[in-house]
Formats: sequence, C-alpha cells, structure tokens
Amino acid sequence: MSCSFCHQKAVYYRRYSGEQFCRSCFTKSIEQLTRHTISRHKMFRPHDRIALALSGGKDSTALLHVLYSIERQYPKAQLSAIIIDEGIHQYRQEAIRLAQLSCERVHVPLHQFSFPQLFDISIDQLAEKSQAQRQISLCSFCGILRRKALNLAAKRINASKLVVAHNLDDEIQSMFLSIVRGDLKSLTAIHPVREQIPGFVQKVKPFCEILEREIALYAHFNDLSFQTLPCPYQSSSMRTDIRGFLNQLEYTHPGIKYSTYRNSMKLTLNQPQVSLKPLSKCNICGEPTTNLTCRACTLLQAINSTS
Repeated sequence: MSCSFCHQKAVYYRRYSGEQFCRSCFTKSIEQLTRHTISRHKMFRPHDRIALALSGGKDSTALLHVLYSIERQYPKAQLSAIIIDEGIHQYRQEAIRLAQLSCERVHVPLHQFSFPQLFDISIDQLAEKSQAQRQISLCSFCGILRRKALNLAAKRINASKLVVAHNLDDEIQSMFLSIVRGDLKSLTAIHPVREQIPGFVQKVKPFCEILEREIALYAHFNDLSFQTLPCPYQSSSMRTDIRGFLNQLEYTHPGIKYSTYRNSMKLTLNQPQVSLKPLSKCNICGEPTTNLTCRACTLLQAINSTS
C-alpha cells in the first residue's frame, strides 16, 4: 500500500474514510483534525492561558504535543500542564515521572497538585474505608474529587481554559451511559466546549472527534512515553461493557462512532445546556455549588464523620 497523500509506504489504513497514511502524513492528519475541532468550536482565543489536565496516559500526553505544535504559532497564548496526584502508591509516581519528561521535551511548565494537599486525604486512604462509609464506588468518588481538583488547580495558576483529553470513544460512551441512566443533564452537558459558569474554568475537549486507537497510534509514531498500567482500583463497570459494544459496532460498520457522535451533537448542540440551579458558595470550601455543600465536601464530610 502507498500513502494516499505522498505515495510513500503506508502504515495505517483509515477504514471509515478509505485513506492510507505513512507515519508522517498520519501525524499531520491528527494535528489537522485537532486544529479543525478547535477552530470549528472556537475553543481558544489568541491570548488564552491554557492549562492541560495531564495524567501521564496516552491521550493527554499526545494532546500535550499536538497543542504545543499548534499554540507555539500564537505567541500571546500560554500553555501549561496540570497533574493531580491522587495518592495511589507506586501507580501515580510513574505517571508523574512520565508527565515531567513529556513537559520537558516540549518546554511546557508542569504544575503538580495532590489530593492530600487539597482534600487532606488520599485515594489509598479512601480505599481503606468500607463501601458503606464511602456511599459510592471508589472510582466515582475519585472522579468527583479529581474534577474539583482540576478546577481548583486551574484557578490557582490563573488559567482561562482547562483542556481535557477526552477522545471520541470517551464522548460516545458517556452519551450511552447518560441515555441508559436517563440522565438528561449529563447528556446535554457533553459538549466540545462547556458552558462558561462563574467559579469554574471553562473546559474544552480538542480530541473529542478523534478515535482512541488513532491517538494511541499518534503517540506510538511520535515516540511518546506514557503510562500503560491501569489504575489498581479500576473495576469493571457499565462503561467497560459499552466500550466493547461500540468497538464491535465500529469493526463491522466502519465510521459508526463518527456518525453516532455527529448525529448526537446535532441534537444536543441545538438544545440549550440544562441550566443549573442558582449557584451559591459551598459552606465548607467556598467553591460554587447548587446546594449548601458541594458534592465533594458532602462525601468527604460523610467519610470524616465515620472515621
């Protein structure tokens, strides 16, 4: 096979489009797709202070390099990275080391924050609590704290945009989960650019229209070092089942993930995002919430009261 663009030896066949790519042209295609998503959804302004949520995994590491190649053409923009140490022994240390190496490679500053620093508790400590004390699964608890931690961190470094590396697969899986659970609020919130809400750094998703496997291939072709070990607390969930179902559909019907996403966006982008209740300040941490106490503080308070 030869590349559809430069006629060099092809190493990847994009089944849904019928295009063949050499390594170089494939790399360019991922960067062009990301540029197109950023432009189409007006994600950035030339003077934005951009903070990338860097986990050390393939998606955020690849996005770091793609954003660097894009943003260096806009000298007024500032790109930095944030990594959150949840306090998972031996697992997170490797991710932090790899994140540091990735940031050094492209000369992007890395800001490190931790759960113990922000919440006075680590995930390892939470894991020692019984399920009854936690009220919800450890993964859900971690997700709530991590979202709050990223927003706190982005505000502390004075970022105007918080970038997350959610890919096309992540977005479709979230859509299916919202439908199955009847969660309209979460379904309408699956936007490439989240609504600007006072107290929150606006969140954007430049990889939301790119397949997970193509991001992994981009990382491989560009010799990026990233963590491959799964979180030791990761458990089987409905998302895992949905992922398998969608991958099988994509295998037998190439392009089904794109058409599902785009058709869903036609529905949700034409609808206003579900409005929040009036915001007030959490009576514990002072962060914005629709209740007297934010979800993170409510859960932490329940844990502390039973300790």
